[in-house]
Amino acid sequence: MFPLILSAAGVALVLDRSGDGLPRVRHFGADLGPVDAIALLPVLGSLSPVPRLVPAQGDTWYGRPGLSGSRAGEHWPVRWSLEDVQVAARPGAGGTVTVTAADPDAGLELFTELAMDTRGLVTMRHTVLNVAATPYRVEGLTCALPVPARAGELLDFTGRWALEKVPQRRAFGHGVWSRENRRGRTGHDGTGLLVAGTQGFGFRGGEVWGVHAGWSGDHVHYAERLHEGVALLAAGELLESGEITLAQGETYRTPLVYFTWSDSGLDDASARLHDHLRAERSLSVRPVTLNNWEATYFDHGLDRLLELADRAAAVGIERFVLDDGWFRHRRDDRAGLGDWYVDEDVWPDGLHPLAEHVRKHGMQFGLWFEPEMVNLDSDLAREHPGWILGMPDRLPPPQRHQQVLDLARPEAYDYVLGRLDTLAGEYALDYIKWDHNRDIAEPVHGGVPGVHAQTQATYRLLDELRRRHPGLEIESCSSGGARIDYGILARTDRVWTSDSNDALDRQAIQRWTGLLVPPERMGSHVGAPYDHITGRALPLGFRAATALFGHMGVEWDLTAASESELEELATWIALHKRFRPLLHAGRVVRADHPDPSALLHGVVTPERGLFAFVQLTSRVESGPAPLRLPGLDPAAEYDLRIAGPIPAGTAMPGWADESLRLPGATLGELGLPGPSLRPASALLFEVERV
Repeated sequence: MFPLILSAAGVALVLDRSGDGLPRVRHFGADLGPVDAIALLPVLGSLSPVPRLVPAQGDTWYGRPGLSGSRAGEHWPVRWSLEDVQVAARPGAGGTVTVTAADPDAGLELFTELAMDTRGLVTMRHTVLNVAATPYRVEGLTCALPVPARAGELLDFTGRWALEKVPQRRAFGHGVWSRENRRGRTGHDGTGLLVAGTQGFGFRGGEVWGVHAGWSGDHVHYAERLHEGVALLAAGELLESGEITLAQGETYRTPLVYFTWSDSGLDDASARLHDHLRAERSLSVRPVTLNNWEATYFDHGLDRLLELADRAAAVGIERFVLDDGWFRHRRDDRAGLGDWYVDEDVWPDGLHPLAEHVRKHGMQFGLWFEPEMVNLDSDLAREHPGWILGMPDRLPPPQRHQQVLDLARPEAYDYVLGRLDTLAGEYALDYIKWDHNRDIAEPVHGGVPGVHAQTQATYRLLDELRRRHPGLEIESCSSGGARIDYGILARTDRVWTSDSNDALDRQAIQRWTGLLVPPERMGSHVGAPYDHITGRALPLGFRAATALFGHMGVEWDLTAASESELEELATWIALHKRFRPLLHAGRVVRADHPDPSALLHGVVTPERGLFAFVQLTSRVESGPAPLRLPGLDPAAEYDLRIAGPIPAGTAMPGWADESLRLPGATLGELGLPGPSLRPASALLFEVERV
């Protein structure tokens, strides 16, 4: 059979359908031009062997198998026979390929969905069907694409609470580099994106391939290279033994796995992901949000909250979110989770006085929940101890004084849905902050590992709540950034990037989280002058300039702020609103700036751009490096001007005092003389196409 080519936006994927088995992906990378599929035949025959869509030893693949499983305790190696290939594709516009295969001896059928969107992003998922009378236990099923020998370096991410998405790089040698997560959620240390690339690749240069599993439970991302000269990137759900057992006629479907490529660095690979997410669902204008948590914590005195709402409205905030502490028995974090009724002692008139006051200011009203969790000290746990996810006669180890509610139990699911539905309706909620504050340990549901069922139940709960309340927006928070993936983002409107509002740490957290998540989906707040996690005090201008490049919000007790601080904050919020259409629709660009003590990043459209030069720490060199502005059209001319307040103590270059017009090629290649900034400060400037 002739090769099949999918192509779009400078990317091509070539499927080799020769032989009786599953197709092989012979190429995933740069567009091959107007080549005829027949002309590729002799070229494909000379290439090194590559694995089929589901790698297996029966196809001479001696690495990690794509499918592993057993039947009645016996190992059943699978050798697929191709049954059908359905194609809907147009050159240059991507398309879809659906592959059907079977192994009658193993009693299995396979359905593979492979798609390339118009931006060149590839998605893949497999479905395996058991057609035999005896049960088949699925131990693992991943999606993989090959990468060429020149991909000699790997980038992935680790982290912890309040310091997510820390990059780590290594050589891509022989063997497997596997990032496995068994925390029941995506995890603070979840890589998010596993990248292979040519030596020394960066944001603006080098060829890169990336993979992401769109799944919010246990997952695996891995890179593998064999001595035969073949390598691949793969990802999927990480299954525990016995978690998925298929009776006759039952199926297991993998989560969607996303593959991106670029020959011009991480920014372009990231843009394909951003564009895909934006095309999946367009969002309304992202309101500037105040969350009261770090302002009042569990102190829910009405007068104090009303004053906070007044201050919020005065500085231009558009949404007020009441965080933890409003429901029964919740005076600290040891009690009340699961008792989703407004606390009558604290709120004798319900939340209506606060909600009405907030809305009189023209702000939206939102509420915090942690629907998947329960405190043992709660009416819910006392009345329904069997609803806790775990062994029937043994509790899992506690974290944060709480346990996980088994949402795969229909009664628990119905209770949580009923309470959220009722409260969303009673208070006409505009917004829910949906938290998930612990890892899932020893999850047992129905006698088998329960993460898969719990994740699917959470998805169903989110989907049904949104169906009942179409205008409701939901934020996914998981003790900060521990559940950021395309599975949860398909059902929520933004993610809380980190529990740390320390702007210095946030610069790196947002920079690397932003590879996967566009700015409008990334919560970023102006915290208090003194950060309670790091103990660091930072100037307001730096905190605001950091929050401005995301879905901006405030998490600071404004009743304690001075008038001058409130005026300055209002200026920054107005600046964010002015640039919001650009920030939340443009392309994110990051310079490979030579000075490790500073960052240069921005967001651009064909007509304009906003950039931030950020001085993180003190410079080693006495003078700043030139600012080479990425992402501009080299053939266009741009006017350049300062866009925001100039930080105190800044030594400005001469161009800042006069109108400057230069070609994009000059701004990108020679750059501009950089300002001399103090540590923990940022200067914003904009460009506009002439």
